[in-house]
Amino acid sequence: MKHSVVANYTWQIPVAWAANRHGRLTEGWILSGAARFTTGLPVTLFDNSDNSLPGTLGNGANNYLLDTPQRLPGSLHINTNGRNDKPAFNTALFPEETLGQLGSARRREIYGPGIEDFDTKLKKDLRITERTSMELRLETFNTLNHAQFYGPAAVDGQKNDTAFGDIERAQAPRLVQLAAKFSF
Repeated sequence: MKHSVVANYTWQIPVAWAANRHGRLTEGWILSGAARFTTGLPVTLFDNSDNSLPGTLGNGANNYLLDTPQRLPGSLHINTNGRNDKPAFNTALFPEETLGQLGSARRREIYGPGIEDFDTKLKKDLRITERTSMELRLETFNTLNHAQFYGPAAVDGQKNDTAFGDIERAQAPRLVQLAAKFSF
């Protein structure tokens, strides 16, 4: 990824905001969270046709075949919106390589969609006695439930797949967890 911005915040909620009542249950609430914005990860372009004729095969999770498609001149028309059913780039610019020659496309010249994510936490510490306390916590991940088409395999870079160039995978939707921790 080329760019990443992360912002963290913490806000102690004023008592007047909490129904204008003072007490153990209305005071001491803290809202905190993080916002993260990044550009996407590179899309790995490869072609399993072996048209270049070196006879190499991939032999591991991170070892792709040697072949890459041809790269024709023109605009890539990068699309980072996975909801519009359009490919992540102009796939017409990547035909099969010429028989006996390596393709001219660089392996990772295209970047997939990035992240626009907000995570939040609402927390309250309750002192019960001098030695005992309870922490109440509500946490949300991907709070706005914004689809995150992100990850190393989010865009199909395999030239011979029917889904070549498609944005295929998204991260988890909004997750919510509620926790209580009793300390003694």
